[in-house]
Amino acid sequence: MTSEQALEIVRSRYAQPMLPDGTPAPMHVHEFDIGYLVYATFPPTTDAAGRPRPSPPGGSKIVVAKDSGETVTVPNYPNDKAIALYRRQHQPDA
Repeated sequence: MTSEQALEIVRSRYAQPMLPDGTPAPMHVHEFDIGYLVYATFPPTTDAAGRPRPSPPGGSKIVVAKDSGETVTVPNYPNDKAIALYRRQHQPDA
């Protein structure tokens, strides 16, 4: 499986995240040894005074297993933390 195939699996199974202007959010794929972490990115927002606003809470990232194409959602943690959580919950068969 390639990163492009993982992205296509996610696009075929999940709704496309949208930016505030209605355009599709950019999708990214982070490869690791047993899967691909797929997630959308959103530009930072500012308030009326131009100060940066925090990202909205919630959201998720999706892991596509390299061996099976199975998809699993994980919390919208930083990449390393999301991958570590996936590893703890979905150990590959030994």
